[in-house]
Amino acid sequence: MELYSRVPIDVQKIDTKFRKIKTALPVPESMEIIERLEKYEPTSMSGQPPIIWDRAEGFQVYDKWGNMWLDWSSGVLITNAGHSHPRVIKALREEVDSKLLTSYVFYHEKRAELVDLLQQDAPEGLDKVFLLSTGSEATENAIKLARTYGVKKGGRDKHVIVSFNNAFHGRTLGAQLAGGIPTLKEWIINLDPGFVNVPFPDGFFQEDVSFDVFLDSLKAQGIEPKNVAGVITESYQGAGPFFMPKEYAQKLEAFCRENDALLIMDEVQAGFGRSGKWFTFEHYDVKPDLIACGKGISSSLPISAVIGRNDVMNMYPPGSMTSTHSASPLPVVAAIANIKALKDERMTENAAALGEILEEGLMNIQKKHSDKIGFVTSKGLVAGLQIVKPNTKEGDKETAYKINEGCFRKGLLMFSPVGIGGMCVKVAPPLMITKEALEDGLKVLDEVCDEVL
Repeated sequence: MELYSRVPIDVQKIDTKFRKIKTALPVPESMEIIERLEKYEPTSMSGQPPIIWDRAEGFQVYDKWGNMWLDWSSGVLITNAGHSHPRVIKALREEVDSKLLTSYVFYHEKRAELVDLLQQDAPEGLDKVFLLSTGSEATENAIKLARTYGVKKGGRDKHVIVSFNNAFHGRTLGAQLAGGIPTLKEWIINLDPGFVNVPFPDGFFQEDVSFDVFLDSLKAQGIEPKNVAGVITESYQGAGPFFMPKEYAQKLEAFCRENDALLIMDEVQAGFGRSGKWFTFEHYDVKPDLIACGKGISSSLPISAVIGRNDVMNMYPPGSMTSTHSASPLPVVAAIANIKALKDERMTENAAALGEILEEGLMNIQKKHSDKIGFVTSKGLVAGLQIVKPNTKEGDKETAYKINEGCFRKGLLMFSPVGIGGMCVKVAPPLMITKEALEDGLKVLDEVCDEVL
């Protein structure tokens, strides 16, 4: 099933400061490459707009046929500091020249620098950092630690992991058991009864956002609070993005404290300045026990981390909780350079300031099409338009894809619609984007929504 047209069509030629479209789209000369990829790769790898990336710099993506897109994807929320940040490039070149490219878990100096940097921005008492490769690895290890802690403290009955409906924590087995999207669990067949989902207080699908819903849902599923080992939640659900009410988040933290359960904040796509704070959970004034990090940690190469309490992180003896590419030197130096760039160039503050402009622009678009844009959420430089069948809460995947494709043809690049039924048009530009470029993107999105809706 093709989500985007594979037939090159003539589109309006664009030549502006931030966008250039000079060819038909998809580019006719690119089709041989696309067809070769689709011949040898699984179908699941063909879900993005048909563009052959040649290079990417800052907040723009280029192909080799003269087209240039304003990037609102950040490569699926990776490039917080922008594509190919000069400090990241410099660090990688120096590391390649040093001739240290892999080290397993043997010590190297840059690893010490990175764990120190990551620990500095974590809440007090979260002093241990476990470096890994992917976000799924980070959430899997956080779940493993929570279950280990629960059983150690309360016996085998204290093993339940609570997560939320519509949550996404990765594509590996444990991450999808914890996730809250039923279609992603069909392959598992025998679901672990120690993983339970409760409604997420998004205010749209779940209108009752009181914490009583959490407690009532546990009770209805026969779960005693004392048997909960951990609660894992995305700091914002990526499907929206949907944020918790602050009061709800604080009651969730209190529940975990009362029942000696670990509060796990999945910051894989939410961290490193994305929402206008270094970690998104800071908006709630809560203190997690474990933080899962990834994506924006390096703005480039694969690396992730679990940051957590000393007593929790130290439960496993030497050599028993490692990963082949944990703290691999190239991703480590990229992460160090990225974190320093984010801070020195005040990109978190830029995200917070421009977030107000983004939210206002999206709300103006929604007002014109309130029957088909059911809900808008925005904080910092992450936002989403929920595209629905007229005057309902039923997702309209086809229309969401039309909006995405329309933007692609005008030089504005986003990744495929996400969330419940593929109804969310997600906005996630690099955090170093300028006000002028952001407003240019809003103009394009406004035009496309007028045309499609």
